[in-house]
Amino acid sequence: MAGQPVIFSGQAFSLKGEKGRYVLPSAFRNTVKDSSDGKILCLAKHDRWECLTGFGLSRESELAAQLQREEDSAIKRGLDFDYDTRASQLYGFARIPFDDSGRFVMPDHLVTLAGLDEALYFQGGGSFFTIWHPEALYRMGAGWEGAQAACRSFESELAGKAGARK
Repeated sequence: MAGQPVIFSGQAFSLKGEKGRYVLPSAFRNTVKDSSDGKILCLAKHDRWECLTGFGLSRESELAAQLQREEDSAIKRGLDFDYDTRASQLYGFARIPFDDSGRFVMPDHLVTLAGLDEALYFQGGGSFFTIWHPEALYRMGAGWEGAQAACRSFESELAGKAGARK
């Protein structure tokens, strides 16, 4: 993927597995692997929403330009911009290894910050993806209807499978 932009698109759902591990769904796993030169998942708390952002290591090289764009935009609009705080937010991500099946251990502080527990909903967002607790996603307002419907569909499908196993 060298030279090509990294794009995360689509939706996925994952349940917490044995030993407290989560699974990075294949729809996102391959892109993370390709954009990290290996199996390193970068996770951070989203700066505005009650969720996490995920991406590969290649995004790190884009963060300086993003920081500069955000500062320039704030200046043009006459808004205060705390460069150091925003830099700490952007570069404060955790680097988390995952195995060939996508299993990884989520750091407790990220689980707490995003209010996560047994179920994770993944939503593509272009250069990153978001990871939601379904209830936090359902509280989002207008513009989130598609993601909410997809999440409900995944939850319903899993409930149907669980019922069929009984």
